[in-house]
Amino acid sequence: MAKTRKILHLDLDAFFCAVEEQLNPELKGKIIAVGGQPDQRGVVASASYPARQYGIRSAMPMSQAVRLYPDLIIVGQTRGAYVERSKAVMAILRDTTPYVEPLSIDEAFLDVTILPGSIDIIAQDLQSRINQELDLPCSLGGATSKLLAKTANTLGKARQHEDKPPNTITIVPVGDEKQFLAPLPIRQLWGVGPKTAQNLEKLGLHKIGDIANWSQDELSARFGKLGRDLWNRANGIDYRPVETSGESKSISKETTFSTDVKDEVKLKQTLRWLSDGVGRQTRKSGLYGTTVKIKLRWSDFTTLTRQMTLANATDRDDEIYACAESLFDQFWVKGRPVRLIGVGISGFVEPKRQLGLWDDPEAEKQADELQSTLDLLKDKFGDSMLKRASDLKRRQHDDNKR
Repeated sequence: MAKTRKILHLDLDAFFCAVEEQLNPELKGKIIAVGGQPDQRGVVASASYPARQYGIRSAMPMSQAVRLYPDLIIVGQTRGAYVERSKAVMAILRDTTPYVEPLSIDEAFLDVTILPGSIDIIAQDLQSRINQELDLPCSLGGATSKLLAKTANTLGKARQHEDKPPNTITIVPVGDEKQFLAPLPIRQLWGVGPKTAQNLEKLGLHKIGDIANWSQDELSARFGKLGRDLWNRANGIDYRPVETSGESKSISKETTFSTDVKDEVKLKQTLRWLSDGVGRQTRKSGLYGTTVKIKLRWSDFTTLTRQMTLANATDRDDEIYACAESLFDQFWVKGRPVRLIGVGISGFVEPKRQLGLWDDPEAEKQADELQSTLDLLKDKFGDSMLKRASDLKRRQHDDNKR
């Protein structure tokens, strides 16, 4: 029997505004709009939630926005920062599941069917990570299909009328798909534009439930394939998969430090943590990689990437870290400040492992069993439940430096 799908739709709340507030904390909570100047036919790219209280919306001419609120703070677009934050969000999504379909710089679908636990807990954990690690508000909708997940998210965000980001989670329970959609206006059904809505209303169809209860054959006769599609969607039927960009070509994790780091102990401890995350995601995806890569970004924003090919494909944390550490030792100049550090694995092949002449089969078996046990414990109790000895040494190192 097929598993019930668990699909999430994630939308970053007023993303451009949220990033601008990070770059300039004095803007937080203010009535701001990101976009062009009103005297240059500028358009609102994003409006803060306090600004939305005055009717200011995305795609509105900036001159109109200023008429609605003359003291509106207009902020130019810092595109590089948006791209960097978006990549960081997508990295968290791909760390959660390999099945991610980005829709735009601030929106994506995720298929989390393979993950244990309920969809609402998965959504809460994901939202918490993005809130805490990136200080970005985000809203999620969850259901058994893409259609319902996105509709749930749109509806959940619309129900929040406060002058702050909604940061909501809205889940459609399994079995309630049709009932959830039924009372909504037909314009909220994917595929219903103004002209189609007008034609449906002439038939007396005003709610999505009206479409669901109409004859599918009659809708097909009047609207062709669109009629069949609308009937299916109104009944909560949507089998579209989350479309990744093909098979995974690489799995990676990276982190940007709040201040540049030149402490070798801290850098290697971070490298170890990233390697563990890459290994865990590789195992979740059922993959084995042959090439390990590190990424280093210096304080002047120049970036170095180096990679190493392994004799045997792996999915193990310790082997990924051993390669990453070796590359780090070769290419990091002692004392040079690091802004960003990352680890990745690629070159995926069929799971096949050949022991070397002096390798101990029993030791290899025990290492695999230990890795599997650690994964189970982290899945059940969280990553912070287990600490490496190197983490404790790091804490002692910090204490000695004080």
